[in-house]
Parts: sequence; structure tokens; C-alpha cells
Amino acid sequence: MRQDVVMPDADSSWMIDTLLALLQTPSPTGRTDAVMQMIGEIFDGFGLSFSLTRRGALIVELPGESATTDRALVVHADTTGCMVRALKDNGRLEVTPVGTFSARFAAGARVRILCEDSDEFVTGTIMPLKASGHAFGDAVDTQPTDWDHVEVRVDRRVSSQEDLVRLGVRIGDYAPLMANPVLTEDGFVVSRHLDDKAGVAVVLALIKNLTENSIDLPHRTTVMVTIAEEVGYGASTGLPADIAEMITVDNAVCAPGQHSREDTVTVPMSDLHGPYDYHLTRKLCRLADENDIPFTRDVFRYYRSDAAAAIEAGANTRAALVGFGVDGSHGWERTHIDSMKATYSLLHAWIRSPLTFAHWDANPSGEGDLSDFPSSQQPAPREKWVPLSRNDTR
Repeated sequence: MRQDVVMPDADSSWMIDTLLALLQTPSPTGRTDAVMQMIGEIFDGFGLSFSLTRRGALIVELPGESATTDRALVVHADTTGCMVRALKDNGRLEVTPVGTFSARFAAGARVRILCEDSDEFVTGTIMPLKASGHAFGDAVDTQPTDWDHVEVRVDRRVSSQEDLVRLGVRIGDYAPLMANPVLTEDGFVVSRHLDDKAGVAVVLALIKNLTENSIDLPHRTTVMVTIAEEVGYGASTGLPADIAEMITVDNAVCAPGQHSREDTVTVPMSDLHGPYDYHLTRKLCRLADENDIPFTRDVFRYYRSDAAAAIEAGANTRAALVGFGVDGSHGWERTHIDSMKATYSLLHAWIRSPLTFAHWDANPSGEGDLSDFPSSQQPAPREKWVPLSRNDTR
């Protein structure tokens, strides 16, 4: 691997420390102020100015040689979580998910209940309605596993709705799951919410390296940290209108039937939203090959990213995804530091490279004539196409 894309040990250690701090800062979609404050302070430390959208997404521009902002690097800081749906007569809480994840993986989770009228939080545990085998026997195994059959047991002396109200708990309060991260001797990171805080840590480590080493980029680049990806509209607003390329950083699905791995970076070809840009994804694969970066290609069936939100909102840009491998996404997640390093290296190679098609993509309008259109080789039809006459019914 070329030395200019290898992550220095000091940056790797910083990335891991930053990841652990991010993981222990709750940020369910809709309650992301604390983690965005933390990320903003990191950008301040880099000497970079940034702006916030009205909704709270963070945008920073990295200087480059181009006259226009040609690129965007997007990552999301929000996570799945829970919201209080009802105060129960038994002093427990009914909750509903924020984002998409199964109650099967929430049961047993520790939560912090963020009360609106206090800077303090109340802890609790998400429990099945029938939680004790001594009380319910086999029914603990046969009960449904949906959100209607779990409740939050609050770690206070409460046994009624009135007790909960006096405690300061209200309908609509957030109850984010505690991440409880663990770093193993083999280099695995086991935690909730690696999606997408591992991605945030990778992007921050990349920017740290670029700024501290005064690396000149060929293109001005917007870095955007979104706050609503888990509910589907993270990068729908806030991106510059004239960007030519956008890379989204998110988790890659490691599971039976998938090709992503926990020790490589993944370049997905397509997801639930449809194919990613053909030319940009293949360029990423070439960069990985040229720099000896371990990578895999994959196709995701039940997955969408910030790129989908941007394209659906009308962004006229090439879009691709770069993913660090995650096993057990939206549950007890696991990745490996090697995957985060490989993701860093591929982003480092991409952000220092020219646009995929400089002549075409550098046009701020993204428009050109047919002779400018980027083409790629593909097999020609075996038989010559002959137009049918009006009366031909073949």
C-alpha cells in the first residue's frame, strides 16, 4: 500500500478514542444536540469553521484547488433509539422505536430516559412483559417479540403513572439505548450504534490527517454530518447545488448471503434505492486495487443511506457508498479496527484524486453534449438491430 494512504498509528489511536467518546454520547434521531456539539468542538480544534443547518446538520468546507465546491463527503451522527409512548399504570414505560430496529434486539438493553425538564437522566432496562421464567414458565419463550410486548423498567421507586409524572417523565421523552462499547484484544469493537459513529470517527480522523499535514486537495470538498439518516431524510437538504461527486460513509452489512467483511472496506454496487453511480463505484474499486487496500464489493437488499435521501431530493451528483463491515447491524454490532482503517485509506485515496470525469463533472451545471458524456466499454449486441415496419408484427 502506498504510504500516503496508510493510517498513522497516532491517528488510529485518536480515531478509537474518538469513537468511544461518540458511542457514549446518546444521539437518537431528533435528539442529536450533544453529539453535534462534540463534533463541532473537534472541528474547532482542527481550526476549521463550520455552519449548521436549521435542523442541526453540520457542514464544513475543506479548501481545494478548484474554483467550485466539487465534492461532498457525508456521514450521519444520529442513531436508532426509543421514545416514551405511554406511562403505564404499573410505573413502567411503553416505548416506540426511533428508526428501524427490532424489539428482539432491544430486550435487555439499558436506556437513559432524557427528561425534558431536567439536565439529569433516569436509567432503566427494556424488559419483555413476561420476564421471569420463575413466574411465567415457558411463556417467556413463546410470547411475541414486538414492541407491544416490551416495557421499560425504571430504576426508581415508581409504581404508577403519578410516580412517573413526579419523576419528570413525559410522553415523547427519548430513551436512547446505552452503547456499552467494548474493545477486544483482537481489535474488534463491540457496541450498539457503530452505525454510524464508527463512520464519523473515520471521517474525523481523515480530516485530522489532512489538516495537520496541510495536504492540498484537488477539489474543494464539503463534509456534511447529518442527523436524520435513520428515519430516511438525512442528506435531503444542506448540500451545495453544484457538487459532482458524493461519497456516503456508512456500515456495510456482514451476514450470511452478503460479501462484506469486518476486516475490509466495502464498495456497494446497489441497495434498496437502486444502483450507485457506475463510474464512481468502479473508480473506488480501482483506487483500492492500486493502493493495495483490502476491499469487497457487495449488493444490499434492505438498506438505504444518505445518498438515497440526496438523490431523491434532486441532487445532480454522482453518488457512491463506502462502508466499514458491521455484523449484527441495529443490534449488538461489531466491527474491526482493520475495517475502519481500510475505509480511512480508501477515502484518503479518493479525496486526493481528480474527479471521475474532470471535463464533464467539473462543469457546475453538470451539463454537456453527447460527445462529452463519459462512456465505458460494454458488449455490443450480437445481432444488428433492424427497425420494424409498421405492418411487421414479429
